[in-house]
Amino acid sequence: MTVELDRPQLPLVPRRLRAADPSWTETTDVCVIGSGIAGLTTALHLREAGLHVTVVTKVDIDDGSTRWAQGGIAAVLDPLDTPDAHAHDTQLAGVDLCDAKAVSVMVSEGPDRLRELIHTGARFDRHCDGSLMLTREGGHRARRIVHAGGDATGAEVQRALHEAVRRDPWIRVIEHALVLDLLSDTAGRVCGVSLHVLGEGSEDGVGGVLARAVVLATGGMGQVFASTTNPTVSTGDGVAAAIRAGAAVTDVEFVQFHPTALFLPGDSTDRQPLISEALRGEGAHLVDGDGNRFMVGAHELAELAPRDVVAKGAMRTMRAEGADHVRLDARHLGADMLRSRFPTIVASCRAAGIDPVHDLIPVAPAAHYASGGVRTDLQGRSSVPGLYACGEVACTGVHGANRLASNSLLEALVFSRRIAADIASGLPAQSDPKVGGDDSWVVSTRTRAPLRAAMSSGAGVLRSAGSLEETAQVLTELGGKRSDRPRTDTWEATNLMTIAATLVASAYARRETRGCHWREDFDQADPAWRGHLVTGLAPDGAVSTTWEQL
Repeated sequence: MTVELDRPQLPLVPRRLRAADPSWTETTDVCVIGSGIAGLTTALHLREAGLHVTVVTKVDIDDGSTRWAQGGIAAVLDPLDTPDAHAHDTQLAGVDLCDAKAVSVMVSEGPDRLRELIHTGARFDRHCDGSLMLTREGGHRARRIVHAGGDATGAEVQRALHEAVRRDPWIRVIEHALVLDLLSDTAGRVCGVSLHVLGEGSEDGVGGVLARAVVLATGGMGQVFASTTNPTVSTGDGVAAAIRAGAAVTDVEFVQFHPTALFLPGDSTDRQPLISEALRGEGAHLVDGDGNRFMVGAHELAELAPRDVVAKGAMRTMRAEGADHVRLDARHLGADMLRSRFPTIVASCRAAGIDPVHDLIPVAPAAHYASGGVRTDLQGRSSVPGLYACGEVACTGVHGANRLASNSLLEALVFSRRIAADIASGLPAQSDPKVGGDDSWVVSTRTRAPLRAAMSSGAGVLRSAGSLEETAQVLTELGGKRSDRPRTDTWEATNLMTIAATLVASAYARRETRGCHWREDFDQADPAWRGHLVTGLAPDGAVSTTWEQL
């Protein structure tokens, strides 16, 4: 059953970004947008099939979200563990919204994909006998997480994939390039992208990459909130481009707020350093202002409960105390453990004037991971022919209402190979993009800061009909502030506006609390809301949300 739902008044968003006509074009077999684990792994698998690949990345090839991942990769490697047990933990975290087939694919194919990553050159932490160290993280009932460098898994994965891509002369990399819009042919099939190679000029460097298939691997959209663990480039470009191209987007209301980002006083709008839950996995405790462990008794797993449970516990404690943070006590773990196992965390804390060996660590929830995104099937195909999505930009169905810790890197490994196999099974000939289309425009860059503040205030961890209506009103006002200067900051601001409108519409429509979506006015999960919200754009740029019952 599909039903269109009510939504608050929201701003119109463009069906196409205003930009100069492309001054150059090039052609490839497959264009992969993004250079994290999803994008680079997809590119390497496509090369195994003999295809020419162009990777477009907004930053340097070794930058982006993957390298910041402090957690690990979850995979069943212990003989006493089972894929069914991993699937069970994933389903519990996803609060009955995970796609069972997608979860089964991930947990059953994951171990082999991890071994392939090791073969590529990634070096994970091992015991003296050479066996992989397996740890626990929030929501896992078994030790099935592999790490690298203690808390530097992402950096090691990025290094290994970067080196492998650089060794392949048939993978072309275009760095510092912002994707603008997906190009479609007259039949509606995606046949390339327009992009801007970042430079000094407002419109200089606009070009196009024509391709027989396009894979979105652009990462997350955390910058739509004022406080996030995502890097500054995570402005939802891939999801926004997909929406403009007519692709279905689903589950965007489920934004995971990491419960323990390092709290930095003052008006900090950049990436918040992450205090990985692996630290809690080794025994660190969350405490309130009086030193009491507020998660004990709140959940059977206490500090190792799923992230939404811990984030809610932290927010409730902060609200009760009138505080802007809680505290993480890792002092009892000892200096040797902290310095050897968590060097990145120790360094981040000390840079902020905190020594976790002797001090309590101030922490607070921050936007961390988007469980929703471009809707895909088990082969990574979106609803638009020729367009695939992988990684955080995609919604494969494995996360449901809340991502289980360390499943994100695993998901990217598994579905990148599936995408490559599907593409390699049969590509159409290159087609020409249609010319012209809907009216294009961008919003003012001055909308970015107030938009992010409004989203954190009314559409963050704490949500209600009233707060979401207030947020929608702010967005509508900001949406009227258009710009005549198409350039990087206005393109990003427009993408953020598109993401914000989509998220608010979905959060307003889902009148229940489920997973990482918390409605104060509907504070329980409701079986009637067991289903998915699918978002798209009307011809005039209005956001529309429909309901699909499971």
